[in-house]
Amino acid sequence: MSKAERIPIPTSQKVSKVAKSILKVSFMSLILFLMYFPLLIIIIMSFNSDITETEFLGFTLDWYKELINDEDLFIAIFQYTIPVAIISTLISTVFGTLAAIGINSLSKKRRKQMIMLNNVPILNADIVTGIFLFLIFRVVGELLQIDYILGFWTLLISHVLFSTPFVVLSVLPKLREIDENMFDAALDLGCTPRMALIKVVVPSISSGIFSGALLALTMSIDDFVISYFVVGSGVKNFSIWFYTNRKLAHTGALPKACAYNSLVIIITLVVLLAYNIIKAQKNKKMKGKTK
Repeated sequence: MSKAERIPIPTSQKVSKVAKSILKVSFMSLILFLMYFPLLIIIIMSFNSDITETEFLGFTLDWYKELINDEDLFIAIFQYTIPVAIISTLISTVFGTLAAIGINSLSKKRRKQMIMLNNVPILNADIVTGIFLFLIFRVVGELLQIDYILGFWTLLISHVLFSTPFVVLSVLPKLREIDENMFDAALDLGCTPRMALIKVVVPSISSGIFSGALLALTMSIDDFVISYFVVGSGVKNFSIWFYTNRKLAHTGALPKACAYNSLVIIITLVVLLAYNIIKAQKNKKMKGKTK
């Protein structure tokens, strides 16, 4: 053994390392607690028999049954919230991915300009976007001589518009990671531009597309302000339904909302876990092939 290896580590350094590790663990535990404790409370309160949710009076599954039995809530979730979220996510994912590919192919100066334009709707206040879209739809309705244009389709269009920029931001970093010559190499090997895009570029940025789709889905389910301005009477997604019923204690809006959000949380966790497990298995197979 060398002299350097024989020299014992001073006790003060050991204490310092232990203190740093404790601080790191404590800090991370605090962050995780602040992030996930509200979600845990929502799940617990979804089983609370108290209609006002002020105290826990007992265990019940009635609020989950009410998601189907309450006609207004059922329509808000299954006729507007979920269909709009799924359709807008699919459309915005396609548009955002194609837009990101187009932006990435531009020169450095043009790329910065387009990214700045893409960030404007993200940084803009929701209430400004909602009022702007409301005015646009009203003008279009006047031009097309439609008495009442606001409804399902205006809600869907609005969700596509504010979700697409988030997909662009999720896909662009993945495009920068791949080799710039991959697309040209695919063309040289006989692929058409469409085949090269589908078989080479898209698989290379699939993780960015998936994260962008999840973000678009979350933004659609979560939105209230913009949706409130672009829907007509009788059209309510879940957030608008909760806003109109939250002060009416007899409707049980709060426990029903906890039940609905608990399902959203659980489904999201299951999807993320499944995705990570599948991705880990693919990585293992790829490592096995390379050895």
